Amino acid sequence: MAKEVSNGDQNSVSKPPPSPSPLRNSKFFQSNMRILVTGGAGFIGSHLVDKLMQNEKNEVIVADNYFTGSKDNLRKWIGHPRFELIRHDVTEPLLIEVDQIYHLACPASPIFYKYNPVKTIKTNVIGTLNMLGLAKRVGARILLTSTSEVYGDPLVHPQEESYWGNVNPIGVRSCYDEGKRVAETLMFDYHRQHGIEIRIARIFNTYGPRMNIDDGRVVSNFIAQAIRGESLTVQAPGTQTRSFCFVSDMVDGLVRLMEGENTGPINIGNPGEFTMLELAETVKEVSTIFASVFFFN
Repeated sequence: MAKEVSNGDQNSVSKPPPSPSPLRNSKFFQSNMRILVTGGAGFIGSHLVDKLMQNEKNEVIVADNYFTGSKDNLRKWIGHPRFELIRHDVTEPLLIEVDQIYHLACPASPIFYKYNPVKTIKTNVIGTLNMLGLAKRVGARILLTSTSEVYGDPLVHPQEESYWGNVNPIGVRSCYDEGKRVAETLMFDYHRQHGIEIRIARIFNTYGPRMNIDDGRVVSNFIAQAIRGESLTVQAPGTQTRSFCFVSDMVDGLVRLMEGENTGPINIGNPGEFTMLELAETVKEVSTIFASVFFFN
């Protein structure tokens, strides 16, 4: 039976979700949940794999082209019978049988996505189209990791999911911002037109182990400068605020969204905001404590 969508045009209806492959219901088929994680060798993706692999009923498949990810992030799972690693670029179709798709593939750091902006927007648009096509073929539920950058240079603080943003479609960051906005559009169009079960998470600033030390984002910048004994560079006036979410909390939010009934978009981050000066002071304090423990004990 068709049902009303939970976001967007309330007068439109979505088709019922497609049925999974008959193979999934075969008595000869293992009952484990097969989960695809695109970009699973990256920072957040590898932590998500760790979380999913803790459930012995899950079989996890990672697809990554290693543009920003690393096999080293997944080294403890390589060779595990419930884990499979595929070197694959999501701008090319992928034909496999899965029940869920966590679509994380895309460079998220300005240094990386501005290095090859055309590739970045192709990853967001063509990559998302390919993953939605896969979800449609096999009847899988798909979760897209979008970004707080879809709000552009927001005029509303904090941003609620109903806010449409203040965006620049032609700036140097637009390959990422606009790419994610188009990816969200594709997700809802496939949901309305084909009945695909979708989930959309808008990720805010995330930090934790396995961050690339030189990825150009503020937390890693401050930590790198502190480790090198340099002065921490704070862009004037220093009172601008950001929210920061630890990676394990982010992963918990993604899994809960996937398993829940809300299509999203859902903001996932920290409701508390901190100024850049407060962040710099915290990093400086922690690095000083670390140095004293390391060198004098």
